[in-house]
Amino acid sequence: MKEELKVDLCIIGAGSGGLSVAAGASMMGASTVLIEKGKMGGDCLNYGCVPSKALLAAGHAADAVRRGGRFGISPNQPVVNGARAYGHVADTIGAIAPHDSVERFEGLGVKVVQAEGRFDGPRTVEADGFRIQARRFVVATGSRAFVPPIEGLNEVSFHTNESIFSLGAVPDHLIVIGGGPIGIEMAQAHRHLGARVTVLEMFSIMPKDDPELVDVLRKRLHEDGIDIREGVTVAKVEKAGNGLVVTIEQDGSDVRIEGSHLLVAAGRRPNVDGLGLETAGIAYSPQGIGVDNRLRTSNKKVFAIGDVAGSYQFTHVAGYHAGIVIRNALFRLPAKASMANVPWVTYTAPEVAQVGLTEQQAQEQGVEFQVLRWPFAENDRAQAEGETDGLVKVLVTPKGKILGAGIAGPHAGDLIQTWVLAMTGKLKIGAVAGMVAPYPTLGEVSKRAAGTFYTPKLFSERTKKMVRFLAKFG
Repeated sequence: MKEELKVDLCIIGAGSGGLSVAAGASMMGASTVLIEKGKMGGDCLNYGCVPSKALLAAGHAADAVRRGGRFGISPNQPVVNGARAYGHVADTIGAIAPHDSVERFEGLGVKVVQAEGRFDGPRTVEADGFRIQARRFVVATGSRAFVPPIEGLNEVSFHTNESIFSLGAVPDHLIVIGGGPIGIEMAQAHRHLGARVTVLEMFSIMPKDDPELVDVLRKRLHEDGIDIREGVTVAKVEKAGNGLVVTIEQDGSDVRIEGSHLLVAAGRRPNVDGLGLETAGIAYSPQGIGVDNRLRTSNKKVFAIGDVAGSYQFTHVAGYHAGIVIRNALFRLPAKASMANVPWVTYTAPEVAQVGLTEQQAQEQGVEFQVLRWPFAENDRAQAEGETDGLVKVLVTPKGKILGAGIAGPHAGDLIQTWVLAMTGKLKIGAVAGMVAPYPTLGEVSKRAAGTFYTPKLFSERTKKMVRFLAKFG
């Protein structure tokens, strides 16, 4: 017989979104059950954001040794201890894990059930001998790597983001299927650690980012020695000795590429299977659970957040969703989620960051706009640090409303936050142009880009005439 639990809130999934809801709800006095069948912290901590950034940091450190010549430091080929590099990944996860642990959340008053959760009705969930009734439910089950139907793929050993960080040694030749953010980050990280790397992409790499910004990154990836094959179709995969061969269709011909390891980074799919969503009256598809702007599903007592809601698949979106749900579920406030000003970053060298509309999107929407640019080569700090590739690119209306901003360059993920704040606060371009930026900082690129909005008027013939006129009065 199942033990009955009656609570205010039941959450399925202990990734970043589910953990945020659970912690917030419990600390605000709501009785809370959190269900997780896998590892606490979900994909982000164990297989995604955290390990990828840790491996990138190791790769960037190795690459800094190679690139010392620009500072008069004799460049060397670094000796990379693969076990220790991947060990840094494990250590990083271990350092953060206690914050997401069962012990911490039980200490906050959350009832944690480490099992698979499944709806057995519109108002109940079963998990490991418990039958949970709740006033509100939250589905926060995240997403998983999509494995495309490629001939022979299931007959070879391949990696996804869930296994690539467990390698004990740097691959000899890593083949990456997929040129999105995950594929490109892992390509550069492994190349910097000394692996040969080939990226196979059906269309163009980083398709969701502004092509002008992607060109900056593409140039660096080529300089790193990464073999990027765009516009190709992966036809089949087969074993070859201790490695494998990937056959691609490129320019009308079949090309065979031999490698030692294969990473499949061809996108992600929401985790909607096995949850009993039909039983609960929750509408969903392979693309995720359908939600309204308050993140309610077709069963209004159930919310869906993060990757499983089929929106932007970013950890910070899941965290943002968590705040929306708490306001709706606990305080009955009609809080609505807006994805208009959600930023995203690819943490390569250089980084690529974006918020709002790209130039192509603005054109497609028929919006009247102008483009403001400022190159890192014109920034004194970038010159001092020898990182001058890239630019800031901003889209504004004729009246100065900021429509979007993109950055390709060092620390773009940090620099984009100026534009996120400006757009969220509905500030016009003059607010960024008028801020006092400390010198010398990379952040000056944003101020300089904003300032170009006024350049045509400020240095116009009309302004010169006014200055000469006023000079007559002493």
